[in-house]
Amino acid sequence: MRHGKKFNHLSRKTAHRKAMLSNMACSIIEHKRINTTLAKAKAVRKYIEPLLTKSKTDTTHNRRLVFKHLKRKEVVTELFRDVAVKIADRPGGYIRIIKLGNRQGDNASMAMVELVDYNEVYNPNSKKKKKTRRRGGNKATTAPVQTSNSNEEE
Repeated sequence: MRHGKKFNHLSRKTAHRKAMLSNMACSIIEHKRINTTLAKAKAVRKYIEPLLTKSKTDTTHNRRLVFKHLKRKEVVTELFRDVAVKIADRPGGYIRIIKLGNRQGDNASMAMVELVDYNEVYNPNSKKKKKTRRRGGNKATTAPVQTSNSNEEE
């Protein structure tokens, strides 16, 4: 019985699960979105949300705590330099999970995991393109109308 067990073990041993979640978190920070199974998406959300919260305050202690989980120096640098600036005013919910349907081979439910502030389609605060309000074709392209001249009558 699994009474009181709080997280999904994902059918993996502890070391494999930790390495997989760390790699998935690094990929999300690096590429801003990944496609994975729904169970892994829910597990990586619980893994990465506290790390994103820690990145909002840039201290040496927080960098070391995040590096303990991610283990890739360039990803930690990108997290504290770029991602933390974008999520600074957000109180939580940094990750969005969108269900994609089932995988062809084994019918596993798939999902897309993305950083919320990096999606231009769903982000209401992003800069919108200015719509141009122009009419096409009725400018000075038409030939001027000739009037009758008094010299032509002679």
